[in-house]
Amino acid sequence: MHGPVQPGWLLVALCAATGAYCLLRMRSTVEEQRRAAGGEALMGFGMALMAVPAAALAPPRWAWTGYAAVFGAAALRALWEARTRPHHLHHLVGAAAMVYMAATMAASPGPHGHGAHEGHGGSGTPLVTGVLLLYFTGYVLWAGARLLPVPALAGAGAPARAGGAGWGDRPEVARACRLSMGIAMVAMLLTL
Repeated sequence: MHGPVQPGWLLVALCAATGAYCLLRMRSTVEEQRRAAGGEALMGFGMALMAVPAAALAPPRWAWTGYAAVFGAAALRALWEARTRPHHLHHLVGAAAMVYMAATMAASPGPHGHGAHEGHGGSGTPLVTGVLLLYFTGYVLWAGARLLPVPALAGAGAPARAGGAGWGDRPEVARACRLSMGIAMVAMLLTL
């Protein structure tokens, strides 16, 4: 993506750490969590690769086509899963956003898809980028609000974890990972 080098490396670290945690979540005993964690790991590592600053690594144009193909397949899988599990629609939007960014970078003038974006004609943000920015900004605000602590009801104690669920099965950490990927997506779309 286009942008300063230091924030780019921070974005790479954030996305890679999120992808690594999602890989750990794939060991969960809950099948739905394992299934979601696999897609989120792919998204985290894919975002980390796409966020590598152009000054450090300028992938060849065919690499962007490869990204588009991988995330196109992920979008089809998310579409299939969304038939019975509507919460997979967010995965569909995320994968479609990755396809869009990869296709934009492949079509971008300049060396290896990392040149300045001149295809917009100076008219501002393209419609698709704007819609994706609105969606992911809304998602970040919504996901962040879900992480806020909820006051305990009078007389109600903290829910006991049966058998002491492992740290990989903690839903609040999974939500924090989704929030960090949403923030990273906003950052990547802003630099597109």
